[in-house]
Amino acid sequence: MTRDMRQLDYAELRNIMGEQPHPLLFATVSGAHLYGFPSRDSDVDLRGVHVLPAAEVVGLRTGPDTLDRTWFENEAEVDLVTHDLAKFARLMLRRNGYVLEQVLSPLVVLSTPQHDELVALAEGCITRWHAHHYRGFAKTQWEFFEKKGELKPLLYTFRVLLTGINLMRTGKVRADLRELPGGPSYLPELMAAKAEAEHAPLDGPTRDQLAADVLRLHSLLDEAEAVSALPDRPSAEAGLHDLLVRARLGR
Repeated sequence: MTRDMRQLDYAELRNIMGEQPHPLLFATVSGAHLYGFPSRDSDVDLRGVHVLPAAEVVGLRTGPDTLDRTWFENEAEVDLVTHDLAKFARLMLRRNGYVLEQVLSPLVVLSTPQHDELVALAEGCITRWHAHHYRGFAKTQWEFFEKKGELKPLLYTFRVLLTGINLMRTGKVRADLRELPGGPSYLPELMAAKAEAEHAPLDGPTRDQLAADVLRLHSLLDEAEAVSALPDRPSAEAGLHDLLVRARLGR
């Protein structure tokens, strides 16, 4: 029988991550566990940053800017994806909500003082333009739901719209659907159903009701973006540059 992977053994995960070829600056849990609706058989998505040594950056043979490793732990698939700090820093300076959610994830498996610096710098990377990231991701997930009729892409649709709205209004990155205000009243029931099976089909609201609620949230995201006090450009480039240089040189 598959073990219920909603309860993660962080110590065990840290031991396995110790086998990585490059030092890790941090590793956090992403995916359904971060979003508040993991299933008993959900994959475990670990995301983080590794630091290439200077010799693997300045020479002709450069090291990998992305590492992806998958293994099985108690019959559940665990996927660890890390980016080199330079690539991750560039992504933070773009309108990429994924990396902000990863660095700010409260589900911390491994941390360092440099991770703390990244967390502090993340606030200076948040802009009004992140609304485009969440709007586009929501449209993609809604299309997946229309094709498959499964709860997972439907919950992703609601999650990213509510995260985007909250970000535009408060300037804070919040990825857990259970903590996000403004969702339809039936969301807890859908999350409970999804918790029992990763690919659970929809059994609840009608498609018309779902479409109307998704359209309403899209409108709220548009309105929140239009009046948001967030800046148009990130302000953390200098700080990220300084952190990268120090980390690369081992200072």
